[in-house]
Amino acid sequence: MNLSRTLCFAGVALLAAGAAHAGEADPNHPAYWGSPSIGGGKCCASLAEVRVNIDRIDREIVAAMAEREKYVAEAGRFKKHPAAVSAPARVEAIIARVRKMAEADGLSPEVADKTYRAMIAAFEDYERAEWGKRRP
Repeated sequence: MNLSRTLCFAGVALLAAGAAHAGEADPNHPAYWGSPSIGGGKCCASLAEVRVNIDRIDREIVAAMAEREKYVAEAGRFKKHPAAVSAPARVEAIIARVRKMAEADGLSPEVADKTYRAMIAAFEDYERAEWGKRRP
């Protein structure tokens, strides 16, 4: 058994062992409708398995955001003043590109749009703060 599959099973076991919070879905209860649809039906037989995979993806997203943050800080070096951080035309170009990518990948363009707008706003705040710290 490969390491990733072993870790997945370990995560499922840990989730299954934990007590469910009041009103929270039982992670081991069978699905109320449908059948597994991810990986050709190989995933997901339980809510616990879904959550393990969401946690794995969150780790990848955070790693990508950490890398993005480094480039955002670099962008500040090219801005004359903190007000130059906001670039509405650039934001709209990013959103248009991301919506197209989302649609091509089967993600709701609305989800991609809202997520990116929130992320860009947070990174703009970060870039302004870094601009102030790093400017000699």
